[in-house]
Amino acid sequence: MLGIVLAGGEGKRLMPLTADRAKPAVTFGGTYRLVDFVLSNLVNGDIMRICVLTQYKSHSLDRHITTTWRMSSLLGNYVTPVPAQQRLGPRWYLGSADAILQSLNLVYDEQPDYVAVFGADHVYRMDPRQMLNQHIESGAGVTVAGIRVPRAESSSFGVISPGSDGQTVQGFLEKPADPPGLPDDPGCVFASMGNYIFTTKALIEALQRDAEDGDSVHDMGGSILPSLTDRGEAQLYDFSENHVPGETTRDQGYWRDVGTLDAYYDAHMDLIAERPAFNLYNRSWPVYTHSGQLSPARFNAGGIASESIISAGCLIRGQVTRSVLSPGVRVDPGAVVQGSVLHDNVRIGRGAIVRGAVLDKNVEVPPGATIGVNPERDADLYTVSKGGVIGLGKGQHVS
Repeated sequence: MLGIVLAGGEGKRLMPLTADRAKPAVTFGGTYRLVDFVLSNLVNGDIMRICVLTQYKSHSLDRHITTTWRMSSLLGNYVTPVPAQQRLGPRWYLGSADAILQSLNLVYDEQPDYVAVFGADHVYRMDPRQMLNQHIESGAGVTVAGIRVPRAESSSFGVISPGSDGQTVQGFLEKPADPPGLPDDPGCVFASMGNYIFTTKALIEALQRDAEDGDSVHDMGGSILPSLTDRGEAQLYDFSENHVPGETTRDQGYWRDVGTLDAYYDAHMDLIAERPAFNLYNRSWPVYTHSGQLSPARFNAGGIASESIISAGCLIRGQVTRSVLSPGVRVDPGAVVQGSVLHDNVRIGRGAIVRGAVLDKNVEVPPGATIGVNPERDADLYTVSKGGVIGLGKGQHVS
């Protein structure tokens, strides 16, 4: 089994957090990067040879993978970033399918029976072995993981139409406006999670056919899956049937596409409830990362935090509620942080107020400044999402 993680996306909808880095390298949950979730799922599921295909502003992503994800070379295991190499001519990746086509040397070198092609920017837990077992039993060319979502949200996803057996993929629509609902649940559709398991021969043949199609967009969801669906070789894997050790009834089946600032913010709020919708503390199926050697968080001068995640190296001397703080954040006396996500080394000055905001690393909020207090002023100075989340980019100046 070879794992291929698609991590070359630009992530425009997640600006300003992706202004200086690839989307899979964006910090999540205080100490993690988005790519850590898919890599942890693969490694926990005994897929130990993994190539991460990168392209857009990939330096911090490459550095994180090479310094954090060190596998046993004695056993031949590895997680390695693979930048665009232009092996088929002087061009960058035309799409996710073209990315794999240009990287088929990785498949030829390993000669796996099966290839897992997973996306790099979703928050979830999944045991890929259970999906692989269904794939092998079905004899399909490709198995795609799907999750039920409200039909009203279908325009944000690739939508899978299952056949009467509930597994054969009968149709695949890319972000349709008005798809048919499921026979047993008309208000829902199956959304593609961007996770595929291929029989190697079927993958290679599909990529080669796609490369010869001048009208193709060369995308895994938009091109390869519809092609294999038309040939009757595609199967659906229902993510709700996947179970991992240590899961709770509340977080079983949790999956979030954090492609927008609102979705990214909401997923953080899922972490901090008394019974979190996604439990970061499941030691039976851990999410791996490395956040450096830092001293424990410290609270002084009456500093308090409630319903929050406070990472190592933080110094809290103000008030923090319903927030997620990455390593090295400093909240000075009299400062108030409410319902916010603060990345590494953010400093909130004395008496400042930050509400409903996502601040990227190294942002300094001066003493007495406010964010999330005056909506009109915030809209003039910062990025504000449709849902009202205020976003500041890496090192952005606050007046």
